[in-house]
Amino acid sequence: MQKSWSASFTPEGPVSLTKSLGILRRGISDPTIRLSESEAWLAFATELGPATLHISKPLRQGTATFEAWGPGAPWAIDSAPNLLGASDDWSEFDEAISAGFYPEIVARTRAEHPDLVFPKTGRIFEHAIGAILEQRVTGIEANHAWRWLIHHFGQPAPGPAPEGLKIFPSPQDLAQMQRWDWQQARVEGQRATTIRKFVSVARAVNWWADQPLGQAKPSAKAPGTLEAALGSVPGIGPWTIAEILQRSHGSSDHISVGDFHLAHFVGQVLTGKRITDQQMLELLAPYAPHRQRIVRLLLLSGERKQSFGPRYAPLDHRQR
Repeated sequence: MQKSWSASFTPEGPVSLTKSLGILRRGISDPTIRLSESEAWLAFATELGPATLHISKPLRQGTATFEAWGPGAPWAIDSAPNLLGASDDWSEFDEAISAGFYPEIVARTRAEHPDLVFPKTGRIFEHAIGAILEQRVTGIEANHAWRWLIHHFGQPAPGPAPEGLKIFPSPQDLAQMQRWDWQQARVEGQRATTIRKFVSVARAVNWWADQPLGQAKPSAKAPGTLEAALGSVPGIGPWTIAEILQRSHGSSDHISVGDFHLAHFVGQVLTGKRITDQQMLELLAPYAPHRQRIVRLLLLSGERKQSFGPRYAPLDHRQR
């Protein structure tokens, strides 16, 4: 039997595994994660090697226990508290709610969902590929591609993991993919090209995985920030950067600008009418550095965006 590593952690407040870790799951059939109200299984790559992490936790409030297997188990255990909000500070936000700074719907939803925390994974590569796969396609298509890549190029999770739990492919695995592989995954040329370009810089970008957002790299050859490094890859723009940082760093402020539905939804809930991305940024500007908290709470509020016109249809990639 493989050696396991274990630890425990008591969050400062209530934590819902499904609300908080749900952002890490790409569709209910995501092979890298199993998630319920009382436990979570996650499989991922680390600098030390593959790891499986099991989280067991009482509903809402109480001490969580962690157990991990594989070469990356020590890293998984050390970083596990960040998945449950250890580095996510809501105190300033909650004080502003008490002072009446935020819209009533935000204050009400925060009171109804105090168990939402923003997980920080410390992993960039898999979140970047997942976000690229979601560019300009339906969720059904993106989730199919995600599962296809894992089933064909991923590896089984180490330890006594649930059947079918697997680790997302490495940069080296994706670099070996051929054109027909991308076609079978239903990924057209533009997204495949962006992924190949990101794969080529994945090791360099990973330097920022454990750095605070906005941290400059001390190198004359690669000045700037993680946002700048990600944005330097052709095909990666503000939407993709936000989607990555919301997961890798638990960003409380990055908004998915360019999302097909988000600006309309935010505008409808807060102003009663649809708005543009630029208008959404102007509307949320006073709430920095907590704009993503506002968005997540609005999504939990129960409000729904009005739908007009036909749904976006899946694309045919057979000739791409």
